[in-house]
Formats: sequence, C-alpha cells, structure tokens
Amino acid sequence: MNSQAQIEIISEKSNTQKFWLKLIRDVFGIIKPEDYIEFEKSVLIGKKKFIDAFIPSTGIVIEQKSSYVDLSKPEKQSDGSMLTPFQQAKRYYDWLPMSQKGRYILTCNFKEIHVHNMETPSEPPQIIKINKVTRENLGFLLVPGETLHRDVQISIKAGQHVRTLYDYLLKSLDEISRANHYDKEQYNKARDDINVFCVRLVFLLYAEDSGLFKRKKEFTDYLKKRASAMNEVLKELFAVLRTEENARDPYISKELKAFPYVDGGLFYDDVRFPQLDERAKSIILNDMAEFNWEDINPTIFGAIFEATLNDETRKQEGIHYTSTENIHKVIDPLFLDGLREELEAIIDENESPQRTQKLLAFQERLSALRFLDPACGSGNFLTESFTSLRRLENSILYELPEDAERSVKVSITQFHGIEVLNFAVNIARTALWISDHQMWQRTQDITHSNESRLPLVDYHHIKQGSAMEKLENLGWKLPGWKIEHEDMLYIMGNPPFLGYSRQSKGQRDDVESFFGPKKQLDYVLCWFAMASDYLQEKNVKAAFVATNSITQGEQVGYIKPMIKRWNIKIDFAYLPFVWKNELPDPSKMARVHVVIIGFSTNPPEKRRLYSEYKDKDGKINTRYREVDNINFYLHEGPDEDIAESREITISENAPEMTLGSMPIDDGNLIMTLDEMRELVNANPKAEKFIRPFMGADDFIQRVPRYCLWLVGANPDDVRECPKVYKRVKMVQAFREASKRKATLSRAKYPSLFGEIRYCSTRYIAIPKTSSEKRYYIPMDWLTPDVIPGDGLRIIPNATLYHFGVLTSRVHMAWVRSVGGRLKSDYSYSVEMIYNTFAWPSPSPKQRARIEKTAQKILDARKLNPYRAFSALYDNSLMPPELLKAHQENDRAVCRAYGWNVNISEDDIVRELFKLYHALT
Repeated sequence: MNSQAQIEIISEKSNTQKFWLKLIRDVFGIIKPEDYIEFEKSVLIGKKKFIDAFIPSTGIVIEQKSSYVDLSKPEKQSDGSMLTPFQQAKRYYDWLPMSQKGRYILTCNFKEIHVHNMETPSEPPQIIKINKVTRENLGFLLVPGETLHRDVQISIKAGQHVRTLYDYLLKSLDEISRANHYDKEQYNKARDDINVFCVRLVFLLYAEDSGLFKRKKEFTDYLKKRASAMNEVLKELFAVLRTEENARDPYISKELKAFPYVDGGLFYDDVRFPQLDERAKSIILNDMAEFNWEDINPTIFGAIFEATLNDETRKQEGIHYTSTENIHKVIDPLFLDGLREELEAIIDENESPQRTQKLLAFQERLSALRFLDPACGSGNFLTESFTSLRRLENSILYELPEDAERSVKVSITQFHGIEVLNFAVNIARTALWISDHQMWQRTQDITHSNESRLPLVDYHHIKQGSAMEKLENLGWKLPGWKIEHEDMLYIMGNPPFLGYSRQSKGQRDDVESFFGPKKQLDYVLCWFAMASDYLQEKNVKAAFVATNSITQGEQVGYIKPMIKRWNIKIDFAYLPFVWKNELPDPSKMARVHVVIIGFSTNPPEKRRLYSEYKDKDGKINTRYREVDNINFYLHEGPDEDIAESREITISENAPEMTLGSMPIDDGNLIMTLDEMRELVNANPKAEKFIRPFMGADDFIQRVPRYCLWLVGANPDDVRECPKVYKRVKMVQAFREASKRKATLSRAKYPSLFGEIRYCSTRYIAIPKTSSEKRYYIPMDWLTPDVIPGDGLRIIPNATLYHFGVLTSRVHMAWVRSVGGRLKSDYSYSVEMIYNTFAWPSPSPKQRARIEKTAQKILDARKLNPYRAFSALYDNSLMPPELLKAHQENDRAVCRAYGWNVNISEDDIVRELFKLYHALT
C-alpha cells in the first residue's frame, strides 16, 4: 500500500472500517473486502465486549487506535487497569473459541501496524509502516501460513542461485585439475577456496540489499563496471574490505573508498578461485545480483547452502539437515520456554515500580548465557538460538521507558561451535553475522538508533575440527565462561548419526574410549558422553537430537554404565518422530526416525515427555505430559529399569527361541512359485529336493516361496538335475567371491544353507520385523516341512500356553519398551526381548484359561483364511471376532500375573521390570 493510498486519519471511531476495507482492496486487489473482514465482533468477557476488526479466515484480531496513540504504551481502561493496545486485544483473543484463534494479533494507529506472533507472545512485534505495507509483508492477513511459506521459498531460491554458481565453478576446477595434474591436496585447497568465495559473495549480496552498505546495489554496480576483469576486481575489493579506512592506500579509486571496513575475519585471507569466464560472470551479475537477498532466513539458508556438499560427504559425516521447527523442539524446552515465561511475568507487572529494574536485570542475564553446538554444521542451532535470544532482548527494549538505557547486550560472541568441515564453518559464521544484522534492523524500529553493525564482530568461536578431540585441545571449555550461578551454559545440537557398520576405525576407537570394546553403538552417543563429562558443573544443561536406536534394544543396556558414571538425568524428551527439513531437493531430504533428549545432573522436579499426534484435520501437533522420571527407553520409570541382552532366557520354564536358517546364497536356493514349477517341469526328479520356505515377508503376506533343501541329498541325484546343480554352482561362486571369512568357509558346502536350524516338530514362528501399525506382532504355528528363514524367530517344543502369552498385550508392552526398531517398525530380538521377558507363574486353572483363549485366536483367524496377516493385524482393519479373541487372551494373561485386567501399558512395563530385577 503506497503512500498515495494511505488515508490521512486521526479518529479511531470514524475511520476504522474505511481504512481496513481500503487496505484490503488496495493491497490484495479484492473487489468486495467486506466479505473478508468483520467489524465490532462481540466476545463475552463477563459482559459483552467488541473486537475492532476480525479476519475469520485467519483468526486475526485487530485492535485499532487513533493516530496519536503510542502502540507500545499502556492506557487506562474502563475498569481502571493499565493495558497496552496489545494487552487489550489479547483479553479479547483469550476469550475466543479455540477454533477461531489465529496466529497473530495486530495493533494499528493508522501510521504503523504492530504484528504480534501469538506463538511467541513475549517477543516484540514486527513493525510495518503504513506506507510500506505490501502483499509480501502482510500476506498472512488473508492467507494462513503465507509469511512462513514465503520465508522458506526465498531461502530456497537463494540456495538454488548459490548451487548454480558453485556447481559451475566446481566443474571448471575439475577441468583445470585434470589439465594441471593436481594432486588430492591441491584439489581440496582449490575447492575450499571456491567455498570461501561463495560465502563472501553471498555476504556482499546480502549487505548491499539489506542496507549495510551506503546504497543499494553498490557491490554489483561496481562489479558490472569492471566485469571484464572480475577476478582482479574482486581480489582488490576483498583487500579493501579487510582494511580499516585510515589504513587504506590513499590512491585507491573513489568507488573503492566508498566501501566500509567489513572484516571480522570474513575477508582476512586471500583466496584463489578459477578464472571467472563469461558464464560465471553471467550467473553472478544476472541471476544472483537481480535476486533480493535481504529477506533470506539465515537458519534455513545455512542448511540449503550446506547442501552444496556432495552426497558422499554428507553420508560419510552423518549430516542431517534441521528445519526451524525441529530446532525449536530442542531449544524451546532446553532454555527458551523458561526464559519466555520469566519475561512474560515481568512484562505483566505493569504497575510495579521495580519493573524497569527487573527488565534490565533480565537483559543482563541473557547476555551472560553461553551456548555450544559441538557439531554445528552450517550453524542452524546457533543462528536460531541467537535470533530467539535477540527477540527476547528486543521485547525488553520495547517495554523499557525511553529514558532508560536501551542498548543491545546479547552478542554472537556468546555462541560457540565445533565443526569438522571448513565450508560449513564459514557458512555458520556468515549466517550469524546476517542474523545479527537482521535483528539489529528490528531493534532500530524500536530504539530508532542509526548505529551501524559494521565492522563485523571479530568472531572466531566456531572452530574447525573434530569434537571428539580432547577438551583442552579444541575448546569445549569456552573462553570467558565463568562458573557462576547466572552464567548458564547450554550444549545442544544435531550430532552425526553413524551406525557401527558405517563407522571408520577412528570413529570406532572414539566409541570404545567411552564405552569399552566390542560395543556396537551409534556414533552419536560419543556426544552424549562428552557432554555428560561437562555436565558435572551444576549450571550446564544439554539437549541433542539422536537416532531413535540409542533408546532401544541393546544400546540402552550398553550406555547404562555411562548413566551411572556421570549421574545424568533426562530433563525432557521427544518420543520417536520422523525428521523433516526444508531442502528443495527430495534426494537430500532427511528421512530418519529420531528422538530428542535433554539431560543434566540437576533435573527439574517434573520432567516433560513430548510426543506427536495427528488432529482431526490430519495436522501433526505436539503435546507433552509431566512425569516424575524418564529413563533411557524414554518411558516414565526408574533409571534402573534397563534390560541387558542375554544369551539364555531369564525364565526357567520358557522354551528356547532361536533364529531360522540363513541361506547365504545370493537368492539361488530360494524360489518363487513360478520358478519352482519351471524347475520341476524341467527336472521332475528335483521335486524331492524342494521344501516350502518362509522369510518374514512371506510369513506376514502369506506369499508362497520355496527352497532347495539338500540336507542329506545324494550328490549323484543332484547332478542329474541340471537346473538344481547350476543353482548350487552359483551359490559356490557367490560365497567364494565374498570378503567375509565366515562366508568363504561355507563355500565348501554350496548345496546347504549357510546356517541350518531345522525343526522336527511343529513350532511357533515370529517375524523379526513387523509394522508398528500392528498392535500385536503376528505369530503362528508352522509345520516341520516348512523351512524358516533367518527373518523368522522360531520356538520348537512350544505349547498353546506359550503362544497365548507371547501374543498378548503384556508381551507386546515389553516388545515396545525394550526392543529395537527398524525405522519405526518392531525389530524382534531373541537376546534382547525374548530372553529378558519375565513369564508369569500361573496356576493350572490360569494356564488352561490361556490355552483356551489362545485357541480362540487361532479359530478366529480361520474365519478369514485368505487374508494375509498384514491385513488381519492392521489396527484399523482387524476383524471384530479376532480383536475380541485377543482381548480375552489379554485378560487371561494379566490374571496369570496377578494384575488388574485394565492395567495400563506403562504399569505393565513397570511390573515386568520388577520381575526382571528379581530374576536377574
């Protein structure tokens, strides 16, 4: 809405409707704006009150004031209270039905609009001058999520521009490298120089668009005039930018003199980059220079920028990119929620004479906090934490009276990082500089200061190196951090996830140094161990994102000594959820199941356990419940409730469980139905060698497969079946080509499965992997002629009683509690689940009852003989008669333990752990 469209008004009463109707019409081009906005909306607050304006589609509440009203100052209300326009609007907002509440409250005085985000109500509003209102900065008024969507899209587009240039320069480097026979060291140095060049270029483009330089497009205009010698021009400019004005060569050009002193380390070193040809110049001067870099979100952009790393590097380093939403799942409960609540309480003390002193004291506290991300990557966590802290500080400045000192005290020097990749270190530093300037622009709207943010803060607190180096060598010990009550340190981040099979020897050595030899733990646990050592200071707290596997199965047992050694407690945790990011390339989108764990040695009285759920519209939301203690399975319960893997079952009367047979055959001993028929048609004598075969998928889907079972077969008979003999020879070739000693040793016996576990009687089969969408893992009886694959766990000599207990909710509670997962699916382990499970001690009557209910389950299945287990046991499709049979069985098993049949799953796990401890 331009200045010509602005309506000159003073009175709120006579001009509110006219003003907002005109604004919606002019900004959004809507012919009938009255269809989109409601005036004088009634709300019942003891007695009926009226909202000045309300946008139903987005739930936005608008409080309109006359032009002489200061929107930041409280006014006396009819009840005698002193409220700011925002506090007045929030009274109305709080009494709206939940379904009508939107994300924003707007206050307006016809000169400017203050936008208050109700997700962070303690933070200062965004201030938009009426003559600068556009569809871009007020898009959320009518379109839900418009501003957030635009924020992401701008950053993605910026990242695409960088990627285009980076890829082109890298291609040029490859050609130069081949022509000049670069060795690996020379090539890596040249590539690092390209990385630094791209970072510098992005900063300069941002600086000229955001007002850091004296005029818009100062940098690109200078480049365009001297495009023919761009390499030399940039080298000369970089030298000027790192030199203070009074130390510069007095004979440099007038245009160069106009550039301010920038360096905080950004332009300090000379870099060499490939000669910029016409294509490279075009990308810089056309694609990149024409883009507006002012509104990039440094938190999102940092991740997109880092995505220029190749896939191999990302996978090798275990990098997973982090969305802003997920960052807040870590930092909000770690420190931000508490700070917001504290500040809101101070702000609400409108009539307290100590309010100003409390605000200033709180600001001092903010400036004393320290933050460390020991795997910081492109600095997403540090950037978003800094931005959040500065928003709080801007809230303080907004609330302070004009005669109070209103200076900025929160600094990027409070934020520290460690990162192994040089490129990412440069991105992180630059992202923080950009964040600092963007937040300073918000501060200027409040304090009206003209102070420049140049030169940049000389910032060396993000260090390149491995966070697993000794503390004194790299610097987990932070400069300027004092062991005092107010000087809290928060350690946070998203360290690399690397399972045992993907770890280098050095990484395995790191794991062993903390947890001992032969522990197949995820590499991320090293960060927990390093942080735990640091947590011995009472004013340190930590929170990390981690793969969900560290809270499941054997890994929990392995980290039990660490928990005891450092006496760490879990302050809060997020149950497993799917990791998301904001990268435009689907191939680089992280799709991992993670947990978030906040921990310290001085936990709060109540711990928070967060989980995701879908509302009625399918939107994913987060909720939490407060509990007395959270153990490392992320369950409410004692820290001691950790089961450890065992070779034999803890229950004397339980039959042994083992794995099925492992082919180790490259698929040559296994056949589909069609392949089996083709083989028998060609060699009828081969029929005697064929047996039904079941792996986990075959078992669940009820798809028939077959195998060559040549145990005890006469070699001459095998040779008489050419197709069988050919398959045996292919197995031999596969095993002989293996690098694994165990596989090589089996090449001597190519006609046999690599590992044979044969059942001469009927047996219970349980699939190793099963969907979490099944409340009960499907299990069944198989006959001796069926060869179970290693995807099945098998129990010979089992009875109906054993089947009934294992298919009960009691056993499933144990599976969900101590078992591992494959992504989110159940992963059934003999050593971790079955051998640690405490069986009941039923009376003969109780045992007979379980046998009866177990048989009912089998009978109910027969009513649907053609339905696979995948359909029968889908929670949403389970036949009523089968569900009823399972519920009867559940009650019978609970009674055998002596429990109430309505016992909760949490209580089942607690009771099972009591039995586990007694038996072990």
